[in-house]
Amino acid sequence: MSAHEFYLVEKKPPVAWIFLNRPEKRNALNLPAWNEMGPLCEDLDQDPRVRVVVLSGKGSCFCAGIDLLSMVGEMPELAEQTQQGHAKWRLMKRLAASQDAMTCLERCRKPVIAAIHGHCIGAGLDMAAACDIRICSADARFCLKEAAMGVAADVGVLQRLPLIVGQGITRELAFTAKTITAAQAREILLVNAVYATHDDLMAAANAMALDIAANSPLAVQATKKVLNFGATQGTDRGLQYVAAVSAGILPSTDLKEAVAAFMENRTPRFEDI
Repeated sequence: MSAHEFYLVEKKPPVAWIFLNRPEKRNALNLPAWNEMGPLCEDLDQDPRVRVVVLSGKGSCFCAGIDLLSMVGEMPELAEQTQQGHAKWRLMKRLAASQDAMTCLERCRKPVIAAIHGHCIGAGLDMAAACDIRICSADARFCLKEAAMGVAADVGVLQRLPLIVGQGITRELAFTAKTITAAQAREILLVNAVYATHDDLMAAANAMALDIAANSPLAVQATKKVLNFGATQGTDRGLQYVAAVSAGILPSTDLKEAVAAFMENRTPRFEDI
């Protein structure tokens, strides 16, 4: 068992389990969550004992999204008054690093299964979309939340989700920021299967991982590489583009209003443009 500041890793060869381990904050992603994922995935990628990875969350849910208040404080570029080119340039580098924290799940040679329960919101859905397979329990709820927070989703979900559920469903989820149930997620093929309880979900994730691990690691990893090649050619360019777009619109009065509304527990009042 390996403990990081945000993640808990349990290697049970041939399966490795990654748990988002900040249950008191509903596994909201803070700075360590972004910084630790790359080295963690690299370790699992290089460990020959590990053939499959399962990603899940401790506590009441998979992930409640970004810890907005802590992350805003980690991006001083958002507070710069002049917003000159150098601030935008630094912001693009920070966004690229955040994108890499998700993309490393996709690039890991080992198949990654997301086992989702409770809320899977915003960046949590980004993380799930970067996995190879998604399954969930009946209490799971999914939301592409960013538009409601005054930002464009910029760490990969807008590139990956259309490959999973199609353009029309992606646009509906992104534009409305609505929450969908586990049953709806299964209907649109966001998840492969829905299980009655959390225990059933974890047992199913383990069984699926062992089924995969029983096959040739060389063939499985080669298959993932080929599938990624076909799927990600547009993703890489899309990630570069969305980083440029986000750097161009941030910071914004909408983002400030979203944070204020969150802190004051009220509905945000966004400006017309």
